[in-house]
Amino acid sequence: MKNITVGKLAKYTGINLETVRYYEKIGLLPVPERTESGYRVYDDNDVKRILFINRAKELGFTLKEIKELLNLKIESGKKCGDVKNIAVRKIKNVEKKIEDLIRIKSVLEKLVAQCSNESITTNECPILEAIELN
Repeated sequence: MKNITVGKLAKYTGINLETVRYYEKIGLLPVPERTESGYRVYDDNDVKRILFINRAKELGFTLKEIKELLNLKIESGKKCGDVKNIAVRKIKNVEKKIEDLIRIKSVLEKLVAQCSNESITTNECPILEAIELN
């Protein structure tokens, strides 16, 4: 594919037109070539790059981390270990989030258990009281 319009690029990759422009603005996508009439045109490399970004986002990487990964992919001489370090950092971040979610779940379960009488007014609701105190 060559000379793809921004609309076709967005549709093919499943992202919004504004997202394409945002990716250009923050440097995730290179500035595209333009036609004589000023329209942006994209090619296969841009499609592959956006699909890479989409997949990395699905794996939980932030746009900043994705930019790091793309830079490592592009720069010659970089090692797989550099990419691994980013992935290890992400794993630690995910583990921390899991711990936080487990703790939140435990607190919510305790609050739900305290709410033994569903017919009491919200003024006496232990769940609302606990939230208000925090």
